[in-house]
Amino acid sequence: MDRLVKPDVKEVEIIFKRGQKCNTTFRLTNLMHTMSVAVSLTTTNPSLFSFPQPFSILPPLSSSPITLLLSQPSDHPPLSSPNDTLLVRTAMLPTGKAHLDDLRRLFSKPGPHVFKDAAIPIFLVGPHVVDFLLLPHPKTLEIAFLLSKAISGCNGSQLTSLLRSAVVAGNADLVEALIDAGGDVNSKDSDGRSMMGLAIRGGNIDVIRLLIISDCRIDNPVDLVLHEAAAINRVDLMEVLCKGYAEIGVNSADSDGRSPLHVAAAHGHVEVLRFCLSAGGTSDAVDCNGWTPLHCAAAEGHGEAAEFLLESSWYMKYVVNKEGKTAFDLAIEKGHVNGHLLDLLRLGDVLQRAARVDDVHGMKSCLAEGATVNGRDQNGWTPLHRAAFKGRLESVKLLLSHGAQVDLVDDAGYTPLHCAVETGHVQVALCLIAHGARATVKSLKGVASFNFDCFKNHPSLVLPVHREKEQA
Repeated sequence: MDRLVKPDVKEVEIIFKRGQKCNTTFRLTNLMHTMSVAVSLTTTNPSLFSFPQPFSILPPLSSSPITLLLSQPSDHPPLSSPNDTLLVRTAMLPTGKAHLDDLRRLFSKPGPHVFKDAAIPIFLVGPHVVDFLLLPHPKTLEIAFLLSKAISGCNGSQLTSLLRSAVVAGNADLVEALIDAGGDVNSKDSDGRSMMGLAIRGGNIDVIRLLIISDCRIDNPVDLVLHEAAAINRVDLMEVLCKGYAEIGVNSADSDGRSPLHVAAAHGHVEVLRFCLSAGGTSDAVDCNGWTPLHCAAAEGHGEAAEFLLESSWYMKYVVNKEGKTAFDLAIEKGHVNGHLLDLLRLGDVLQRAARVDDVHGMKSCLAEGATVNGRDQNGWTPLHRAAFKGRLESVKLLLSHGAQVDLVDDAGYTPLHCAVETGHVQVALCLIAHGARATVKSLKGVASFNFDCFKNHPSLVLPVHREKEQA
Protein backbone atom coordinates (compact mmCIF):
# COMPACT_ATOMS: atom_id res chain seq x y z
CA MET A 1 0.00 0.00 0.00
CA ASP A 2 1.50 3.34 -1.08
CA ARG A 3 -0.88 5.63 0.79
CA LEU A 4 -3.40 5.57 3.60
CA VAL A 5 -5.62 8.55 2.78
CA LYS A 6 -6.93 10.26 -0.34
CA PRO A 7 -7.67 14.01 -0.79
CA ASP A 8 -10.71 15.01 -2.84
CA VAL A 9 -8.70 17.65 -4.77
CA LYS A 10 -5.60 17.67 -6.92
CA GLU A 11 -4.99 21.37 -6.26
CA VAL A 12 -5.90 23.60 -3.35
CA GLU A 13 -7.32 26.98 -4.34
CA ILE A 14 -7.68 29.89 -1.93
CA ILE A 15 -9.76 32.82 -3.15
CA PHE A 16 -7.56 35.75 -2.19
CA LYS A 17 -9.21 38.97 -1.02
CA ARG A 18 -7.19 42.05 -0.24
CA GLY A 19 -6.88 42.83 3.45
CA GLN A 20 -9.01 39.86 4.52
CA LYS A 21 -8.41 36.49 6.15
CA CYS A 22 -8.62 33.83 3.48
CA ASN A 23 -9.05 30.08 3.69
CA THR A 24 -10.22 27.05 1.79
CA THR A 25 -11.49 23.59 2.71
CA PHE A 26 -11.07 20.17 1.17
CA ARG A 27 -11.64 16.62 2.43
CA LEU A 28 -9.38 13.70 3.32
CA THR A 29 -10.71 10.14 3.28
CA ASN A 30 -9.19 7.19 5.17
CA LEU A 31 -8.72 4.31 2.72
CA MET A 32 -8.18 1.73 5.47
CA HIS A 33 -11.11 -0.59 6.17
CA THR A 34 -10.17 -1.55 9.72
CA MET A 35 -7.42 0.78 10.83
CA SER A 36 -7.49 4.39 12.06
CA VAL A 37 -4.95 6.73 10.47
CA ALA A 38 -3.02 9.61 12.03
CA VAL A 39 -2.63 12.64 9.75
CA SER A 40 0.03 15.39 9.77
CA LEU A 41 -0.46 18.53 7.64
CA THR A 42 2.34 20.95 6.72
CA THR A 43 3.22 23.31 3.87
CA THR A 44 6.43 24.30 2.15
CA ASN A 45 5.84 27.85 3.39
CA PRO A 46 4.67 27.69 7.02
CA SER A 47 5.11 31.44 7.45
CA LEU A 48 2.26 32.00 4.97
CA PHE A 49 -0.03 29.03 5.48
CA SER A 50 -1.32 27.27 8.58
CA PHE A 51 -3.95 24.78 9.76
CA PRO A 52 -6.39 25.05 12.68
CA GLN A 53 -5.65 21.35 13.27
CA PRO A 54 -2.27 20.29 11.88
CA PHE A 55 -2.72 16.81 13.43
CA SER A 56 -5.83 14.66 13.33
CA ILE A 57 -7.08 11.06 13.45
CA LEU A 58 -9.32 9.53 10.80
CA PRO A 59 -11.35 6.42 11.73
CA PRO A 60 -11.54 3.61 9.13
CA LEU A 61 -13.18 4.61 5.82
CA SER A 62 -14.17 8.00 7.22
CA SER A 63 -13.54 11.45 5.78
CA SER A 64 -12.94 14.80 7.40
CA PRO A 65 -12.81 18.43 6.23
CA ILE A 66 -9.39 20.05 6.22
CA THR A 67 -9.06 23.86 6.40
CA LEU A 68 -6.02 25.69 5.07
CA LEU A 69 -5.51 29.28 6.21
CA LEU A 70 -3.60 32.16 4.65
CA SER A 71 -2.02 33.23 7.91
CA GLN A 72 -1.97 37.04 7.58
CA PRO A 73 -4.24 39.46 5.67
CA SER A 74 -2.35 41.22 2.89
CA ASP A 75 -2.89 43.89 0.25
CA HIS A 76 -1.07 41.79 -2.33
CA PRO A 77 -1.29 38.05 -2.98
CA PRO A 78 1.95 36.33 -1.88
CA LEU A 79 2.67 34.59 -5.18
CA SER A 80 5.76 32.53 -5.85
CA SER A 81 7.35 30.40 -8.54
CA PRO A 82 7.40 27.51 -8.03
CA ASN A 83 4.12 27.52 -6.14
CA ASP A 84 3.79 26.47 -2.50
CA THR A 85 2.69 22.94 -1.65
CA LEU A 86 0.54 21.30 1.02
CA LEU A 87 2.10 18.08 2.34
CA VAL A 88 -0.02 15.23 3.76
CA ARG A 89 1.78 12.60 5.84
CA THR A 90 0.08 9.66 7.54
CA ALA A 91 0.78 6.78 9.89
CA MET A 92 -1.26 3.77 11.01
CA LEU A 93 -2.79 4.11 14.46
CA PRO A 94 -3.92 0.66 15.67
CA THR A 95 -5.30 2.01 18.95
CA GLY A 96 -7.37 4.64 17.18
CA LYS A 97 -6.50 7.10 19.93
CA ALA A 98 -3.57 9.41 20.71
CA HIS A 99 -2.85 12.70 22.43
CA LEU A 100 -1.57 15.70 20.46
CA ASP A 101 1.92 15.28 21.90
CA ASP A 102 1.89 11.63 20.87
CA LEU A 103 0.99 12.58 17.30
CA ARG A 104 3.68 15.24 17.24
CA ARG A 105 6.29 12.68 18.37
CA LEU A 106 4.96 10.13 15.88
CA PHE A 107 5.70 12.41 12.94
CA SER A 108 8.83 14.04 14.32
CA LYS A 109 11.09 11.20 13.20
CA PRO A 110 11.07 9.93 9.62
CA GLY A 111 10.85 6.23 9.05
CA PRO A 112 8.95 3.51 7.23
CA HIS A 113 6.00 4.05 9.53
CA VAL A 114 5.33 7.49 7.98
CA PHE A 115 3.61 7.61 4.59
CA LYS A 116 3.92 10.63 2.30
CA ASP A 117 0.40 10.44 0.97
CA ALA A 118 0.07 13.68 -0.98
CA ALA A 119 1.82 16.84 -2.13
CA ILE A 120 -0.95 19.19 -3.21
CA PRO A 121 -0.14 22.46 -5.06
CA ILE A 122 -1.54 25.61 -3.44
CA PHE A 123 -2.86 28.40 -5.68
CA LEU A 124 -4.22 31.82 -4.86
CA VAL A 125 -7.12 32.60 -7.19
CA GLY A 126 -9.81 35.18 -7.83
CA PRO A 127 -10.16 38.69 -9.29
CA HIS A 128 -7.82 40.34 -6.78
CA VAL A 129 -5.03 38.04 -7.90
CA VAL A 130 -5.71 38.79 -11.56
CA ASP A 131 -5.67 42.52 -10.79
CA PHE A 132 -2.30 42.07 -9.13
CA LEU A 133 -0.94 40.19 -12.13
CA LEU A 134 -1.78 43.19 -14.34
CA LEU A 135 1.09 45.03 -12.66
CA PRO A 136 4.74 44.67 -13.76
CA HIS A 137 6.45 41.75 -12.05
CA PRO A 138 9.91 40.15 -11.92
CA LYS A 139 10.60 37.59 -14.61
CA THR A 140 10.98 34.98 -11.87
CA LEU A 141 7.19 34.78 -11.66
CA GLU A 142 5.53 32.50 -14.20
CA ILE A 143 2.84 35.03 -14.97
CA ALA A 144 0.99 33.08 -17.65
CA PHE A 145 0.76 29.98 -15.46
CA LEU A 146 -0.29 31.88 -12.35
CA LEU A 147 -2.82 33.80 -14.41
CA SER A 148 -4.45 30.68 -15.76
CA LYS A 149 -4.91 29.47 -12.21
CA ALA A 150 -6.11 32.81 -10.83
CA ILE A 151 -8.81 33.13 -13.49
CA SER A 152 -10.35 29.83 -12.44
CA GLY A 153 -11.59 31.51 -9.27
CA CYS A 154 -13.58 34.22 -11.09
CA ASN A 155 -17.25 34.28 -12.07
CA GLY A 156 -18.61 35.72 -15.31
CA SER A 157 -19.09 39.31 -14.16
CA GLN A 158 -15.66 39.31 -12.53
CA LEU A 159 -14.08 38.01 -15.73
CA THR A 160 -15.70 40.81 -17.73
CA SER A 161 -14.63 43.47 -15.24
CA LEU A 162 -11.09 42.12 -15.32
CA LEU A 163 -11.20 42.02 -19.12
CA ARG A 164 -12.00 45.72 -19.13
CA SER A 165 -8.99 46.43 -16.90
CA ALA A 166 -6.72 44.25 -19.02
CA VAL A 167 -7.87 46.01 -22.20
CA VAL A 168 -7.10 49.43 -20.74
CA ALA A 169 -3.73 48.16 -19.49
CA GLY A 170 -2.92 46.83 -22.97
CA ASN A 171 -2.10 43.34 -21.66
CA ALA A 172 -2.73 41.13 -24.71
CA ASP A 173 -1.93 37.81 -22.99
CA LEU A 174 -4.34 38.54 -20.16
CA VAL A 175 -7.02 39.78 -22.56
CA GLU A 176 -6.80 36.56 -24.55
CA ALA A 177 -6.95 34.42 -21.40
CA LEU A 178 -9.96 36.30 -20.04
CA ILE A 179 -11.82 36.09 -23.35
CA ASP A 180 -11.14 32.34 -23.49
CA ALA A 181 -12.41 32.01 -19.91
CA GLY A 182 -15.69 33.73 -20.75
CA GLY A 183 -15.14 37.49 -20.42
CA ASP A 184 -17.76 39.42 -22.43
CA VAL A 185 -16.10 41.45 -25.21
CA ASN A 186 -19.34 43.31 -25.86
CA SER A 187 -19.82 44.63 -22.36
CA LYS A 188 -19.96 48.42 -22.09
CA ASP A 189 -18.79 50.67 -19.29
CA SER A 190 -20.93 53.19 -17.41
CA ASP A 191 -20.40 55.76 -20.18
CA GLY A 192 -21.56 53.34 -22.86
CA ARG A 193 -18.10 52.81 -24.32
CA SER A 194 -17.24 49.46 -25.82
CA MET A 195 -14.19 47.38 -25.04
CA MET A 196 -12.69 48.66 -28.30
CA GLY A 197 -13.06 52.25 -27.18
CA LEU A 198 -11.10 51.36 -24.06
CA ALA A 199 -8.53 49.40 -26.08
CA ILE A 200 -7.56 52.49 -28.09
CA ARG A 201 -6.53 54.17 -24.86
CA GLY A 202 -4.45 51.13 -23.96
CA GLY A 203 -2.71 51.48 -27.31
CA ASN A 204 -1.82 47.80 -27.76
CA ILE A 205 -2.44 46.76 -31.36
CA ASP A 206 -2.51 43.06 -30.43
CA VAL A 207 -5.36 43.73 -27.99
CA ILE A 208 -7.27 45.51 -30.74
CA ARG A 209 -6.75 42.61 -33.13
CA LEU A 210 -7.92 40.17 -30.44
CA LEU A 211 -11.11 42.15 -29.88
CA ILE A 212 -11.82 42.35 -33.61
CA ILE A 213 -11.46 38.59 -34.16
CA SER A 214 -13.58 38.04 -31.03
CA ASP A 215 -16.42 40.01 -32.71
CA CYS A 216 -16.25 43.01 -30.41
CA ARG A 217 -18.95 45.45 -31.54
CA ILE A 218 -18.53 49.22 -31.47
CA ASP A 219 -20.89 52.17 -31.33
CA ASN A 220 -18.87 54.69 -33.29
CA PRO A 221 -20.80 57.84 -32.25
CA VAL A 222 -19.90 56.90 -28.66
CA ASP A 223 -16.55 55.18 -29.08
CA LEU A 224 -15.10 57.43 -31.81
CA VAL A 225 -12.28 54.94 -32.22
CA LEU A 226 -10.61 56.72 -35.14
CA HIS A 227 -10.76 60.04 -33.31
CA GLU A 228 -9.15 58.42 -30.27
CA ALA A 229 -6.42 56.82 -32.37
CA ALA A 230 -5.81 60.09 -34.23
CA ALA A 231 -5.39 61.95 -30.94
CA ILE A 232 -2.58 59.63 -29.83
CA ASN A 233 -0.87 59.62 -33.25
CA ARG A 234 -1.40 55.91 -33.94
CA VAL A 235 -1.72 55.36 -37.67
CA ASP A 236 -1.15 51.64 -37.16
CA LEU A 237 -4.25 51.40 -34.98
CA MET A 238 -6.28 53.38 -37.50
CA GLU A 239 -5.28 51.02 -40.29
CA VAL A 240 -6.36 47.96 -38.29
CA LEU A 241 -9.63 49.61 -37.26
CA CYS A 242 -10.52 50.63 -40.81
CA LYS A 243 -9.94 47.07 -41.99
CA GLY A 244 -11.85 45.54 -39.08
CA TYR A 245 -14.87 47.84 -39.18
CA ALA A 246 -16.12 48.70 -42.64
CA GLU A 247 -18.83 50.96 -41.21
CA ILE A 248 -16.43 53.56 -39.84
CA GLY A 249 -14.55 56.08 -41.95
CA VAL A 250 -12.04 58.88 -41.71
CA ASN A 251 -14.79 61.43 -42.35
CA SER A 252 -16.92 60.30 -39.42
CA ALA A 253 -17.86 63.22 -37.17
CA ASP A 254 -18.15 63.58 -33.41
CA SER A 255 -20.84 65.59 -31.63
CA ASP A 256 -19.00 68.82 -32.55
CA GLY A 257 -18.82 67.85 -36.20
CA ARG A 258 -15.09 67.19 -36.06
CA SER A 259 -13.52 64.40 -38.07
CA PRO A 260 -10.31 62.51 -37.25
CA LEU A 261 -8.61 65.05 -39.54
CA HIS A 262 -9.64 67.88 -37.22
CA VAL A 263 -8.31 65.92 -34.24
CA ALA A 264 -5.00 65.11 -35.93
CA ALA A 265 -4.55 68.72 -37.02
CA ALA A 266 -5.24 70.02 -33.52
CA HIS A 267 -2.51 67.71 -32.20
CA GLY A 268 -0.10 68.37 -35.05
CA HIS A 269 0.04 64.72 -36.13
CA VAL A 270 1.13 64.92 -39.77
CA GLU A 271 1.34 61.16 -40.35
CA VAL A 272 -2.26 60.76 -39.22
CA LEU A 273 -3.28 63.57 -41.58
CA ARG A 274 -1.46 61.81 -44.41
CA PHE A 275 -3.23 58.52 -43.63
CA CYS A 276 -6.65 60.16 -43.43
CA LEU A 277 -6.24 61.90 -46.78
CA SER A 278 -4.99 58.69 -48.41
CA ALA A 279 -8.08 56.93 -47.05
CA GLY A 280 -10.45 59.48 -48.59
CA GLY A 281 -10.55 62.12 -45.88
CA THR A 282 -11.90 65.57 -46.74
CA SER A 283 -9.20 68.08 -45.90
CA ASP A 284 -11.46 71.14 -45.97
CA ALA A 285 -14.41 69.66 -44.04
CA VAL A 286 -15.88 72.10 -41.51
CA ASP A 287 -17.12 71.33 -38.02
CA CYS A 288 -20.15 72.81 -36.27
CA ASN A 289 -18.28 76.09 -35.73
CA GLY A 290 -17.08 76.31 -39.31
CA TRP A 291 -13.53 75.26 -38.46
CA THR A 292 -11.50 73.37 -41.03
CA PRO A 293 -8.60 71.13 -39.98
CA LEU A 294 -6.36 74.07 -40.91
CA HIS A 295 -8.14 76.25 -38.35
CA CYS A 296 -7.40 73.56 -35.74
CA ALA A 297 -3.72 73.34 -36.67
CA ALA A 298 -3.32 77.12 -36.73
CA ALA A 299 -5.07 77.63 -33.39
CA GLU A 300 -2.56 75.25 -31.77
CA GLY A 301 0.45 76.64 -33.62
CA HIS A 302 1.28 73.46 -35.57
CA GLY A 303 3.17 74.79 -38.58
CA GLU A 304 4.12 71.42 -40.08
CA ALA A 305 0.52 70.21 -39.98
CA ALA A 306 -0.66 73.49 -41.51
CA GLU A 307 1.87 73.19 -44.31
CA PHE A 308 0.78 69.64 -45.08
CA LEU A 309 -2.89 70.63 -45.18
CA LEU A 310 -2.17 73.56 -47.48
CA GLU A 311 -0.41 71.19 -49.88
CA SER A 312 -3.70 69.33 -50.24
CA SER A 313 -5.86 72.44 -50.50
CA TRP A 314 -4.14 75.82 -50.90
CA TYR A 315 -7.38 77.76 -50.76
CA MET A 316 -8.24 76.38 -47.33
CA LYS A 317 -6.43 79.28 -45.71
CA TYR A 318 -9.06 81.67 -47.05
CA VAL A 319 -11.96 79.81 -45.42
CA VAL A 320 -13.59 81.74 -42.58
CA ASN A 321 -15.33 80.10 -39.64
CA LYS A 322 -18.70 81.15 -38.23
CA GLU A 323 -16.99 84.04 -36.45
CA GLY A 324 -15.55 85.22 -39.75
CA LYS A 325 -11.99 84.22 -38.85
CA THR A 326 -9.40 82.59 -41.06
CA ALA A 327 -6.73 80.20 -39.84
CA PHE A 328 -4.31 83.15 -39.81
CA ASP A 329 -6.67 85.13 -37.57
CA LEU A 330 -6.80 82.25 -35.09
CA ALA A 331 -3.03 81.85 -35.05
CA ILE A 332 -2.61 85.55 -34.21
CA GLU A 333 -5.43 85.44 -31.67
CA LYS A 334 -3.81 82.49 -29.88
CA GLY A 335 -0.46 84.26 -29.74
CA HIS A 336 1.43 82.03 -32.16
CA VAL A 337 4.21 84.18 -33.61
CA ASN A 338 5.91 81.35 -35.48
CA GLY A 339 7.15 83.08 -38.63
CA HIS A 340 6.82 79.98 -40.78
CA LEU A 341 3.22 79.37 -39.71
CA LEU A 342 2.21 82.98 -40.29
CA ASP A 343 4.04 82.93 -43.61
CA LEU A 344 2.06 79.89 -44.70
CA LEU A 345 -1.25 81.33 -43.63
CA ARG A 346 -0.92 84.92 -44.82
CA LEU A 347 2.47 86.61 -44.89
CA GLY A 348 3.42 84.69 -48.02
CA ASP A 349 0.35 86.07 -49.78
CA VAL A 350 1.14 89.59 -48.62
CA LEU A 351 4.73 89.25 -49.81
CA GLN A 352 3.55 88.00 -53.20
CA ARG A 353 1.20 90.96 -53.53
CA ALA A 354 3.88 93.43 -52.45
CA ALA A 355 6.27 91.96 -55.03
CA ARG A 356 3.62 92.27 -57.71
CA VAL A 357 2.95 95.97 -57.03
CA ASP A 358 6.60 96.84 -56.24
CA ASP A 359 5.82 97.73 -52.62
CA VAL A 360 9.40 97.53 -51.36
CA HIS A 361 8.52 98.82 -47.90
CA GLY A 362 5.75 96.23 -47.55
CA MET A 363 8.13 93.50 -48.68
CA LYS A 364 10.71 94.50 -46.09
CA SER A 365 8.03 94.43 -43.42
CA CYS A 366 6.83 90.95 -44.46
CA LEU A 367 10.34 89.56 -44.54
CA ALA A 368 11.07 91.05 -41.12
CA GLU A 369 7.96 89.36 -39.71
CA GLY A 370 9.10 85.96 -40.97
CA ALA A 371 7.76 85.59 -44.49
CA THR A 372 9.73 83.03 -46.50
CA VAL A 373 11.52 84.69 -49.39
CA ASN A 374 11.26 81.51 -51.48
CA GLY A 375 7.70 80.64 -50.46
CA ARG A 376 5.42 79.43 -53.23
CA ASP A 377 1.82 80.12 -54.15
CA GLN A 378 -0.70 77.60 -55.44
CA ASN A 379 1.01 77.59 -58.85
CA GLY A 380 4.51 77.25 -57.49
CA TRP A 381 5.39 80.91 -58.06
CA THR A 382 7.80 82.55 -55.64
CA PRO A 383 7.75 86.31 -54.96
CA LEU A 384 10.70 86.52 -57.37
CA HIS A 385 8.58 84.96 -60.14
CA ARG A 386 5.88 87.51 -59.40
CA ALA A 387 8.22 90.53 -59.37
CA ALA A 388 10.04 89.35 -62.52
CA PHE A 389 6.79 88.81 -64.41
CA LYS A 390 5.66 92.34 -63.53
CA GLY A 391 9.09 93.84 -64.23
CA ARG A 392 9.52 95.16 -60.68
CA LEU A 393 13.27 95.72 -60.70
CA GLU A 394 13.57 97.15 -57.18
CA SER A 395 11.53 94.30 -55.78
CA VAL A 396 13.71 91.81 -57.65
CA LYS A 397 16.85 93.38 -56.19
CA LEU A 398 15.41 93.31 -52.66
CA LEU A 399 14.37 89.68 -52.95
CA LEU A 400 17.77 88.68 -54.32
CA SER A 401 19.48 90.49 -51.45
CA HIS A 402 17.39 88.42 -49.04
CA GLY A 403 18.40 85.11 -50.58
CA ALA A 404 15.79 84.53 -53.27
CA GLN A 405 16.83 81.61 -55.48
CA VAL A 406 17.04 82.62 -59.12
CA ASP A 407 16.47 79.21 -60.71
CA LEU A 408 13.52 77.89 -58.71
CA VAL A 409 10.88 76.56 -61.08
CA ASP A 410 7.10 76.78 -60.79
CA ASP A 411 4.64 73.98 -61.49
CA ALA A 412 5.17 74.48 -65.24
CA GLY A 413 8.95 74.48 -64.95
CA TYR A 414 9.28 78.27 -65.41
CA THR A 415 12.07 80.18 -63.67
CA PRO A 416 11.84 83.88 -62.77
CA LEU A 417 13.99 84.51 -65.87
CA HIS A 418 11.35 82.85 -68.05
CA CYS A 419 8.79 85.24 -66.54
CA ALA A 420 10.92 88.35 -67.12
CA VAL A 421 11.86 87.48 -70.71
CA GLU A 422 8.36 86.38 -71.72
CA THR A 423 6.98 89.75 -70.65
CA GLY A 424 9.88 91.71 -72.16
CA HIS A 425 11.47 93.07 -68.99
CA VAL A 426 15.08 93.27 -70.13
CA GLN A 427 16.53 95.06 -67.10
CA VAL A 428 15.00 92.51 -64.76
CA ALA A 429 16.31 89.68 -66.94
CA LEU A 430 19.81 91.18 -66.91
CA CYS A 431 19.66 91.53 -63.13
CA LEU A 432 18.65 87.89 -62.77
CA ILE A 433 21.40 86.74 -65.13
CA ALA A 434 23.91 88.82 -63.19
CA HIS A 435 22.87 86.89 -60.09
CA GLY A 436 23.36 83.52 -61.74
CA ALA A 437 20.09 82.83 -63.53
CA ARG A 438 20.56 80.38 -66.40
CA ALA A 439 18.82 81.10 -69.69
CA THR A 440 19.26 77.50 -70.80
CA VAL A 441 16.92 76.04 -68.17
CA LYS A 442 13.95 74.45 -69.95
CA SER A 443 10.35 74.40 -68.80
CA LEU A 444 8.27 71.23 -68.72
CA LYS A 445 7.35 71.95 -72.35
CA GLY A 446 11.00 72.27 -73.29
CA VAL A 447 11.07 76.06 -73.57
CA ALA A 448 14.25 77.89 -72.53
CA SER A 449 14.43 81.62 -71.88
CA PHE A 450 16.62 82.31 -74.91
CA ASN A 451 13.94 80.77 -77.17
CA PHE A 452 11.65 83.77 -76.73
CA ASP A 453 11.70 86.28 -79.61
CA CYS A 454 12.14 89.21 -77.27
CA PHE A 455 15.30 87.57 -75.95
CA LYS A 456 16.75 87.22 -79.45
CA ASN A 457 16.09 90.90 -80.17
CA HIS A 458 18.29 92.10 -77.29
CA PRO A 459 22.03 91.60 -77.81
CA SER A 460 22.59 92.51 -74.17
CA LEU A 461 20.72 89.32 -73.28
CA VAL A 462 22.22 87.13 -75.96
CA LEU A 463 25.85 87.73 -74.92
CA PRO A 464 25.43 86.26 -71.39
CA VAL A 465 23.79 83.21 -72.92
CA HIS A 466 26.71 82.65 -75.30
CA ARG A 467 29.06 82.87 -72.33
CA GLU A 468 26.88 80.39 -70.44
CA LYS A 469 27.01 77.94 -73.35
CA GLU A 470 30.78 78.34 -73.70
CA GLN A 471 31.26 77.63 -69.99
CA ALA A 472 29.03 74.57 -70.27
